[in-house]
Amino acid sequence: MRKPTKAIITDAGYASRYLPIAKTIPKGMLPIGNRPIMQLVVEECVAADIREIIIVATPEGKPIYEDYFNNAVNHIRKQLVAQGKENRYDAVREVLDFPKIRIIVQDPALPYGNGSPIVSARDYIADDEAFIAIYSDDVVFGSSDTLTLCKAFDEHPDAKAIIMGQEVSDEVVDKYGIISLKQGDRLDNIVEKPAIGQAPSNLASYGRYLLTPEVFDHLKPNMTSLDDELWTVDAITKMAAQGDVYVVQTEGQWMTTGDPKNYFLAHLQYVLDNEDYGDDILKYVTTHSK
Repeated sequence: MRKPTKAIITDAGYASRYLPIAKTIPKGMLPIGNRPIMQLVVEECVAADIREIIIVATPEGKPIYEDYFNNAVNHIRKQLVAQGKENRYDAVREVLDFPKIRIIVQDPALPYGNGSPIVSARDYIADDEAFIAIYSDDVVFGSSDTLTLCKAFDEHPDAKAIIMGQEVSDEVVDKYGIISLKQGDRLDNIVEKPAIGQAPSNLASYGRYLLTPEVFDHLKPNMTSLDDELWTVDAITKMAAQGDVYVVQTEGQWMTTGDPKNYFLAHLQYVLDNEDYGDDILKYVTTHSK
């Protein structure tokens, strides 16, 4: 099995919790600092030498992503040159220099569920190559999970899949899919939102996976489960029952942007850690906290 050179990044839902802004802007285009969420995810892939990225979007989101990642904005550049501020265009050049980015739409014939965007990109994955699958509403600060997954595959080339995990506190295990391990670092099962006190571990699973094409055998349209949806974790746990699926803990900090509150917290964390005005924001928050 060849090591990954491609990544599938999914943003094919309609983000109803973000309405009305999500009516016209894909969730992955919401800002974290001065970059959209999707760019942070793409940069994570670039750090791992991923050479082709397939973004699976809604029909409304597709042209927005195509414009952002593929189109120069020469009128802005000309204005910046005229104002002596051409260096501000460097951030745009960085985006245009990313590896090949293909934008596709999720197959409307597939059932609802987070497995369907991955299936929609099946034609771009060869039968003998592993690939990365990422949910764009999961961001990781301080490290590239994609690079961690690729390094783990170098150590375990026989793996059917490799998934990322992050430790969470006992008080919040009921909010996540919690990993059950066997033989030290191999996946046994993922228990969805276990009751507090009944979780098999404190290790939460999230949307960073290294998968092999075998996953598509377990993501058929007739294989829906909870809420009649097609779930990626169901496919992964089926593979774990048939062979080795490894679990690797993140070296960074995973945060979700799946709802407005957690999005704001992720945005704030990124600004405090990375933007030159972070100290000013911290001072403001500290001064104005109740």
